[in-house]
Amino acid sequence: MTEIMSEERLTRDEMASLQLRRLRETLSYAKERVGFYRQLFQEHSMTHEDITSLDQIAGLPFTKKSDLVQNYPYGMCAVDPSEIIRLHASSGTTGKPINTYYTRKDQQDWQKCMERNFRIAGITKDDVCQIAFRYTLFTGAFGHHLGAESCGAMVIPTSAGQTERQIMMMQDLKTTVLHCTPSYALVVAEKLKESGIDPQSLALRLGIHGAEPMSEEMRQHIEEGLGVTALRDYGLTEVGGPGVSMECPSKSGFHINEDYFYPEIIDPNTLEPLPPGEIGELVFTSLQKEAMPLIRYRTRDITHLMYDTCACGRTLVRHGPICGRTDDMLIVGGVNFFPSQLESILLAFSETAPHYALYLRKKGPVDDVSVEVETLPEFWALTDENSSDRLMQRIEGKIKDILGFRIHVRLMSPNSIPRSEGKSKRVFDER
Repeated sequence: MTEIMSEERLTRDEMASLQLRRLRETLSYAKERVGFYRQLFQEHSMTHEDITSLDQIAGLPFTKKSDLVQNYPYGMCAVDPSEIIRLHASSGTTGKPINTYYTRKDQQDWQKCMERNFRIAGITKDDVCQIAFRYTLFTGAFGHHLGAESCGAMVIPTSAGQTERQIMMMQDLKTTVLHCTPSYALVVAEKLKESGIDPQSLALRLGIHGAEPMSEEMRQHIEEGLGVTALRDYGLTEVGGPGVSMECPSKSGFHINEDYFYPEIIDPNTLEPLPPGEIGELVFTSLQKEAMPLIRYRTRDITHLMYDTCACGRTLVRHGPICGRTDDMLIVGGVNFFPSQLESILLAFSETAPHYALYLRKKGPVDDVSVEVETLPEFWALTDENSSDRLMQRIEGKIKDILGFRIHVRLMSPNSIPRSEGKSKRVFDER
């Protein structure tokens, strides 16, 4: 186990004192340097001097993704472009990207957060880290690269794709940690199996996966297919990319770097704060950002917060797994559900592979929902019409029991659903 640093073991009072000081500094800084926040605070008649306790943050206005779009490209920046040394971006809803900016200090802080995350995961200087996220405007590859180097590990920046070459490098260079999306981890595991390579013959011991959801069922498939412990990290471009939180090997929640990102959970309908343990929307306030500070940013991610001490000994607040996004929630016949719920159902069957595609269409005025799910080669090779029908009925019955409505299931042959080297698209809403 890696050493637990003092800032990861602060008491709640010590952390709250640090957060309050940094929050007041951030509010003063944002009001002085960002016209958007200056106007927003004037409209709400608030200043940093009004905040004397952390619970008063609930009186501050939210920042939304639409605010970032409307102030593109530099309207949310607190510094002159000449002070920015790095830009990253994700795709926007209007064709304009969602940018995040880094001063030299921001990049140093990012590096510190990523190093802490990877120490929490158990990475040391003895590891060989293969970064199979795409090296693009996307933050993932660069953040993981920074963190692994800061831990003293060897970094192999393979980027995504060329899976056979990835495996060759794992074999030759004795890779111990694979960094990639969960979807691509499944592609690598599948290629190992096709090639007749025993995962135990590799030096791999750990997978660090992010950029898309990973259910417990998918985690199990990755761990079995690669022979690793698979851990999830969390971040979002708007607040600076990965480095916000990380699972430790106890897998009992994501440790938040709360001295850099102050977390809240709100009711997405009433926008009121929710107490610890209750599920709602995750909101972050950056506490150290120079280039682009964000106040009460609505992530749209659904989870809950845990303030008890983790089994690993850290006192950092943890959030649970992301069980969906408020903007990804699907409504079928008046019933709300998240795609992650369907994934958990599909992957719980021993006959199915972790590859599926959900289709939502209109049949007249009625929603018509179907899902294509691959079966494992060993099932497909021996299946007949009767066994196929029985499995479809079992899956459809379980979906009906849990989600409350029927989804038509179509069993697919192995390797028939397109694979992804980055984020997978699994939901096709054509209504």
